[in-house]
Amino acid sequence: MSKQILTGFGFFTGVSYPFQAIRILGQNRKLWKYLIIPILINFLAGITTYILLLNPSLKLFDTITNNVILWVDKVIDKLPEWSHFLVYIILFISFLLKAFLFILLLIIIGFIIVQFGSILGSPWYGKLSEQLEIFRTGKLEIIEVSIFQDIFRAILFELKKLLLIVIVSLPFFLFNLIPSIGNLVSLTIGFTLTTTIICLDFCDAILERKRLHFREKLKFVWQGFPTTAGFGLICLTLISIPLFNLIVIPICVCAGTLLVCDKARNN
Repeated sequence: MSKQILTGFGFFTGVSYPFQAIRILGQNRKLWKYLIIPILINFLAGITTYILLLNPSLKLFDTITNNVILWVDKVIDKLPEWSHFLVYIILFISFLLKAFLFILLLIIIGFIIVQFGSILGSPWYGKLSEQLEIFRTGKLEIIEVSIFQDIFRAILFELKKLLLIVIVSLPFFLFNLIPSIGNLVSLTIGFTLTTTIICLDFCDAILERKRLHFREKLKFVWQGFPTTAGFGLICLTLISIPLFNLIVIPICVCAGTLLVCDKARNN
């Protein structure tokens, strides 16, 4: 893959990496042994998350919708007969709101599954990523550290991700106070932050072997734009699909490894 392709068609190149990973996994069955336990872990984490969040959230959405309908009925009763058609417009808007909240819920659940699944399945993802790096580059670059340093770095990585979320989230919540455009700006910033975190998660297996600092990992994601934007967007889409997201995390880890290998090779 040439540097021209990565820069000229970077976004779509990023989108292609999960599909490249599927093809490589399909052609190399010896890699499957690194998939079984992580997928089982993801099923456990996913089912638990769906039980805890999905059903209560859907009930909340129904309650909100029903309250809107009751409120509309009361308002319509006080309006002239000719304006009763407004109820259909309001009900349509409430349906769109419910659909938007449902999609947002799926994204949040997928994001939570990735966080827990990545942490619990990290030993197997690390081995899988190593094999992919050898397959892609013919060598394995790893800086050895003690197990205590490894655990400390893993904890520190998660804490720094959390800190990044907090630092970025607080200002974009303030944008919601600005009518109309504020909500759009807030949504855009939140989406960008989520995509960045997803890129960090799925590229971390190989970036961590190089013992990069958190700022260097962030720099890789931001300087890799638009390739990393396409990669983050497709991964965010895949992990938001119910049930399918329970098996797609290892594929995205493989895709992140391939992306890092290709970017390093073309720099």
